[in-house]
Amino acid sequence: MTHTPGLSPAEEAAFARAEEASLSALGGVWPNPAVGAVILDAAGHVVGVGATQPPGGPHAEVVALTHAGERARGGTAVVTLEPCNHTGRTGPCAQALLAAGIRRVVIGQPDPTRTAGGGAETLRAHGVQVLTIGRTAAALEPWLHRQATGRPWVTWKVAHTLDGFIAAADGTSQWITGPTARAAGHADRARRDAILVGTGTVLADNPRLSARTPSGALAAHQPEPIVVGTRPIPPHFHLAGVARQFSTLASAMDYLVDAGHTNVLVEGGAGLARSALAAGIVCDIHAYVAPKILGAGTPMIAGMVSPTLSQAQQFEIVDITPLGEDVRLVARAVSAPEAAVRPPAG
Repeated sequence: MTHTPGLSPAEEAAFARAEEASLSALGGVWPNPAVGAVILDAAGHVVGVGATQPPGGPHAEVVALTHAGERARGGTAVVTLEPCNHTGRTGPCAQALLAAGIRRVVIGQPDPTRTAGGGAETLRAHGVQVLTIGRTAAALEPWLHRQATGRPWVTWKVAHTLDGFIAAADGTSQWITGPTARAAGHADRARRDAILVGTGTVLADNPRLSARTPSGALAAHQPEPIVVGTRPIPPHFHLAGVARQFSTLASAMDYLVDAGHTNVLVEGGAGLARSALAAGIVCDIHAYVAPKILGAGTPMIAGMVSPTLSQAQQFEIVDITPLGEDVRLVARAVSAPEAAVRPPAG
């Protein structure tokens, strides 16, 4: 476990639990941030855990305080994002912590917004000990990216063979990866606000773009399906009348910005992948690699992104996870994407 100066072992464990709780909020709370909170009583025992609820519902701190009840008095709140300091659909979390008698607050990340920020200052002004540790929970990264750039966090997800193909020469693509990797992909979909595919993928695979549990049931949260391309979707296809369709990636991104989407998955195919990479909007790559060799077929990317090695887009591998017979590589852009399909507002 990571050790952060100034934190007790109980607070370190509580922050890890708050990070885990925040992940459960992804996909269902946009445009709000996915926050996790843990309440420790005066003796350092966990007495409440909470995550951001859908818009209009309580924030993570209030959920955790509700679970804790009177046991929160004199205790510590560990939260992934600075408690809000304003009244919106709900009241300010800083005031809720004060009313509950919390004496210490550990904050992972300051709130960068002028509207909600300032909670730490309010807490300190009322005698609460506040420690900001500068750790960003993974669930907050898409929201923070949107605050900084005005654009959603974009992840390109691709399942491919060892030699880089997403379909065989005869067009078959189901299934490149095994059931464990596919289940992980569905779990990831359930945390996203929207999924983008090209018309080529729709016409080839007739996908539903749904998120399903291991039992095959629909997940509680379903991302919005978006189709990019001009070819019409046949009326008997699953996405006909369901997915929004845009002629260009730029117009699709305009819609995602206006709709408030924060966390977006680009799933296919090779043409759309090239467009997203060429536009410079890809923050993460999730590559599901199957130990198969084809030698020919449909490549991962349809066309050139960089003309020379010195101009290649640079990513760094941040996670490698075995998934049954396959493996998932997560690569992150070395620098935040600079080229905007649409410049940030304001």
